[in-house]
Amino acid sequence: MSEVIFVVSLLVLVYTFAGYPLLVALWARLRPRTVIRGPAQPSVAIIVVAYNEQARIKAKIETCLAQDYPAGKFRIVVASDGSSDATAGVVRSFADKRVTLLEFAARRGKAACLNDAAAACDEEILVLTDARQTLNAGAVRSLVENFVDPEVGAVSGELVFVNPDMTPFAQGVDAYWRYEKFIRQSEARVHSAPGVTGALYAIRSRCFRSIPAETILDDVAIPMLAVRDGYRAVFDTRAHAFDLVAQAPAEERIRKVRTLAGNYQILMLMPWILNPLSNPIFIQYVSHKVLRLLAPVAMLGLLLASAALALESRLFAVVLALQSFGYAIPGIQAMVPAAGRWRLVKIVSAFVLLNWYSVLGMRQFLTGRNAHLWQSRPVPTRSS
Repeated sequence: MSEVIFVVSLLVLVYTFAGYPLLVALWARLRPRTVIRGPAQPSVAIIVVAYNEQARIKAKIETCLAQDYPAGKFRIVVASDGSSDATAGVVRSFADKRVTLLEFAARRGKAACLNDAAAACDEEILVLTDARQTLNAGAVRSLVENFVDPEVGAVSGELVFVNPDMTPFAQGVDAYWRYEKFIRQSEARVHSAPGVTGALYAIRSRCFRSIPAETILDDVAIPMLAVRDGYRAVFDTRAHAFDLVAQAPAEERIRKVRTLAGNYQILMLMPWILNPLSNPIFIQYVSHKVLRLLAPVAMLGLLLASAALALESRLFAVVLALQSFGYAIPGIQAMVPAAGRWRLVKIVSAFVLLNWYSVLGMRQFLTGRNAHLWQSRPVPTRSS
């Protein structure tokens, strides 16, 4: 039995983190589905949901107003989700008629605000972007050009980390994010990515479907509903949202645990995702999203099976020792920061921590009643 558990656990991990990325990349190379892009100027509403973002909302609105897009064809809608600071006042200070404030007295969460904001818009395209990140000037134009293709329902922009100096942990997270973007781009070339970049994405207004108010991951639920309706969710690397990567595990833990809790929640809110007759990208979703949630179970199974087999085999004793050492690396990196300069240490540390966050995400999903209510991150200090 230990041998079976070892083999199955190993196969799950290898397929999830290496086999599937290579398979979908090959699939995209051999049978790509192109996206028809072209100049277009449909009406656009840029929706920003903000909670206590007085320190960042001015810069966010300015970066939206600075878009290389005809001024008469777009506006910015800021939905203040029960903010208790001066967020609403900052928005009102803009004299530009293209800036609209939707002020909600009670805090309900991003999903509820998106539903109301979308219902208040009659524009052809909705661009959804977080308050925290700034955008490149061509972001909206680049996203919109994809909607020339009638099959495209949603378009993801690209989150770009711009830290001038990164800690070893941040470098590991950055490497993981580049790996994640590689997978999403391949999936989009095959058909659709099972989720978009929450910091910046666009959707046809007729494809927008209201989502449950308690939804944590609008950037999965909204595009997947469009995919279910027969549209594609694609990726455009020309549209950038700029952010700073978490420099320490504690900061990344908050974001990642919430995201992973959202991945568990999606399976409950949208069970049709696990039905291959309803989900056009069933293989991609299970391979990319569901197996990631099962990875910690496979890691535990591999460790326990190795421990049982190590009693009878030197080979498995070595395998057990290697696994134990790998799980100890985040602690070693914390105690000996110099070790973080090694590329292998950065990657292994990030891998172990991110899978541990998956376990914490399950706990938060099972116990967190208000996981859909996010906390505004403090404005980080840039290194000089």
